[in-house]
Amino acid sequence: MESVNGKQKSYIKLIWVLSIAIPVVVAILIFAPEKIKGAGDWVYILPHLNATFNSITTVVLLLGLYFIKQKNIKAHKSMMSIAFMLGSLFLVSYVIYHSTADSTIYGDLNGNGVLDDFEKSKEIMRWRGLYVGILLPHIILAAVVVPFVLFAFYYALTDKIEKHKKIVKWTFPIWLIVSITGVVVYLMISPYYLN
Repeated sequence: MESVNGKQKSYIKLIWVLSIAIPVVVAILIFAPEKIKGAGDWVYILPHLNATFNSITTVVLLLGLYFIKQKNIKAHKSMMSIAFMLGSLFLVSYVIYHSTADSTIYGDLNGNGVLDDFEKSKEIMRWRGLYVGILLPHIILAAVVVPFVLFAFYYALTDKIEKHKKIVKWTFPIWLIVSITGVVVYLMISPYYLN
């Protein structure tokens, strides 16, 4: 039988494997030269669903913070479990969408995948710059937050509360920023969705 210490090392190793594998697999699926065919038009609802997941996650994270400040650990655990579940659903939905549908280009009014001269106007490009300026940190922080979230949950589930408290000082603000900027990115790109 595996010792407790050995099990803990296995879980920690699994967290690191997932923390590396998730962003790598997502990047491969998004940037693959060919999209997976046959998913159908239903996938075009997924960005709207993802924005909903991010919006609810923002509220749930804030409620989780409120409850822990009130020392209501049971409610805090419930909120954080919901946030984890929403994050997992978001990830699955995000991967399905980006592996099956062409990416939407900010400013592409006619949806042909190319920015023509009108679409490259100063006004659209100015807003595109802001969009990219929000999108890039969002993507980077979304990848960075994965191990933080996994370790925060692991420490909470194994009653390593001091370690949990230390890591959530970083996890909470990063996760909150990711969920908020996810909604902002969606609101900025959604006028260019054709479906």
